[in-house]
Amino acid sequence: MNLCRSSIAAVAALVALTAAGCGAPEVSSAAPAETVTASGGRTTYPLSFDNCGTRVTFAKPPQRVLILNGTSVGEVESFILLGLEKNILANAQSYGVSDDPSMIERIRALPTGGLTMNKNFDVPAEQVLKLKPDLVVSTWSGGFDAKQGFATREQLAAAGITSLVNPVNCAMGKPEATEEEKRAYSNQSINSSLEFIVLLGRVFDVQPRAFDLIGKLRARVQAVRDRVAGRPAKKVLIAYPGMSMMNANGLPAVMTGGIYDDVIKAAGGVNAFAGQTADATRTLNKEQLATAQVDVLVVGLFTPQEKGEEEAAKLMAAYPHWAASKTRTYTLVSDGVYLGPLNALAVEKISKVVHPGD
Repeated sequence: MNLCRSSIAAVAALVALTAAGCGAPEVSSAAPAETVTASGGRTTYPLSFDNCGTRVTFAKPPQRVLILNGTSVGEVESFILLGLEKNILANAQSYGVSDDPSMIERIRALPTGGLTMNKNFDVPAEQVLKLKPDLVVSTWSGGFDAKQGFATREQLAAAGITSLVNPVNCAMGKPEATEEEKRAYSNQSINSSLEFIVLLGRVFDVQPRAFDLIGKLRARVQAVRDRVAGRPAKKVLIAYPGMSMMNANGLPAVMTGGIYDDVIKAAGGVNAFAGQTADATRTLNKEQLATAQVDVLVVGLFTPQEKGEEEAAKLMAAYPHWAASKTRTYTLVSDGVYLGPLNALAVEKISKVVHPGD
């Protein structure tokens, strides 16, 4: 999903704030992740800012939000944790398995607006325009690509509809992406997940909720960082057997770089393929996987039908030379390693097998 969620969307696609007139300060939707903060204050409207090169303005909090698919759940989960369910007109994001089991039913309970996906796995332009939302949210810039049958940001603006891209994914699906946008995309981290929560807090005037949520999520991650500090970093492999379509050799999708490395680092480990680009997920071969140093295996679940323990056993039998195979050291994750608000849960899960009892 981006190699985080958006990357799967890209693979699928290949295969098939100045407040105007109010004197309020400029609001950036792409602040450096390490400086992300939520003020806890109130939003002054109209609220205007640049979002992936498009100027967007909000006269008030959106009330009819359409959340596009993009093979992501990070955006809809952020809405839910901020208590913004009533603002959702239609949601196209779903996953069916989660590191927070309550999320599955909470997402299912949201209205879908009768949306159907086109061959590029998202909502076609005509359906978006027919629903008449006041805001359309996409996890990546490609969600507004006319070549894939989606409504463009210009089309939406002409219909009086505001559009919003998760800022860290501006470069994804945007041929003319700036160098800053490319860096933000390639350097995603846990803080990148929090950045979107900050943005929603400002747009919907729920900054106190965003401030509180970010504080709790950061505290959970920091508690793990403190617990594992000074311990030797073990080699961790994140593999999604159900995403083998992403690998040219039919192997499990091995996640590297960006937010994956950051989640592993926070848990006290180091990615077994650290230093590799996201393209390694596509190009990795069996020999590279067999010779990798793997102290801890993290099996990612993609669908609710997958049996994690069985998938772990298959991988350890296929690669018996891994230290993780000899010690039977593994854990299961799903959406917590992706861009989204559940990173703390994945960090906690992984840390328990990287440094148990420490």
